[in-house]
Amino acid sequence: MTRDAVIVDIVRSPMAKGRPGTDQRPGGALCSVHPVELLGQVLAQLMDRTGVDPGAVEDVITGCVSQVGEQTGPVGRWAWLAAGLPEHVPSTAVNRACGSSQQAADFAAQGVLAGAYDMVIAAGVESMSRIPLLSARIGQDPHGPSVSSRYAPGLVPQGVSAELVAARWKLSRRDLDEYAARSHALAHAADRAPEIVGITRQDGTVVAEDETVRPQTEPELLAGLEPVFRSTELSARFPEIEWSVTAGNSSQITDGAAAALIMSEQRASELGLRPLARFHAFAVAGDDPITMLTAPIPATEKALLRGGLRLAELDQYEVNEAFASVPLAWQEHFAADPKLLNPRGGAIALGHPLGASGLRLLGSLVHGLRETGGRYGVQTMCEAGGMANATIIERV
Repeated sequence: MTRDAVIVDIVRSPMAKGRPGTDQRPGGALCSVHPVELLGQVLAQLMDRTGVDPGAVEDVITGCVSQVGEQTGPVGRWAWLAAGLPEHVPSTAVNRACGSSQQAADFAAQGVLAGAYDMVIAAGVESMSRIPLLSARIGQDPHGPSVSSRYAPGLVPQGVSAELVAARWKLSRRDLDEYAARSHALAHAADRAPEIVGITRQDGTVVAEDETVRPQTEPELLAGLEPVFRSTELSARFPEIEWSVTAGNSSQITDGAAAALIMSEQRASELGLRPLARFHAFAVAGDDPITMLTAPIPATEKALLRGGLRLAELDQYEVNEAFASVPLAWQEHFAADPKLLNPRGGAIALGHPLGASGLRLLGSLVHGLRETGGRYGVQTMCEAGGMANATIIERV
């Protein structure tokens, strides 16, 4: 008998500015919340919303990028226990860079399709105010001499890769800033209540809304920001770059967590649960690690081929806004309908809590299809090292 993997529910925390507090300025709304507590509260509310016996969950597959400090070890295991949930349920951690929780969801669904699970949770968390970006590699060389030699004179930061993408697709500074302003406007207009659960801080106050969205953002305002990655050395190496990537047209550093309950369609039926969507196709791809951010294009092509679909048959595209040039290049490559691209805003407005972003995109896709009545949607995520995931779902 054919098995289907379905999403019963998917929730996330509010997106909060990923900065610690100082004497000079306050921290983000969730900076006082330990990442284990942050994800634990999301897991507890997911279980409460669905009414499913948490003891029936067979695994908690958790995406997390900086698995150091307070995020060390099986962060999903500690979060599950912090939520007061049954001890016999195990967990494992996944790191596919920015696509970690998308990969967690894919692994969960693939386990259901293979018959290894009937009920599983995919989750993700990143507290970037408490565990700063690149904490896991401070003072370390993650590439080794052979990779460094192969890609001499050297790999570059993702922001430089975003500049190379903009140069290849002839995207101007105005293009990037207009797209960034669009992200904020769409995020502000979207109804996100169905996907957000409140997070209680130590002082008892509840954070229930995204704090990253700036609806007043205009391209003219963004035009005053300086490029972040420009240098004399890089300008000499890459004379084609016009240096257009700024803090305003890039994703925000953010704290956040998310979780989805995934099960076989048969088990959902037995429990009287109405799924939101089913998984239709999966793909992963790699590309040039210097340009780095282009792999969503071949990943999407592979997912469409495996799913037996054309892009014209999709009703929504969620392409992570790591930098504005990434979704714009993807859109140009596929001649995609811009109205269907990130129609609820993206990481430029909502932020990019690395280990949780894949499930944030999945939630935006699921709830967006439900709002519009669309059938198929794709999500894809650029990842460090020139990798990407692509996942196609079908609204039930």
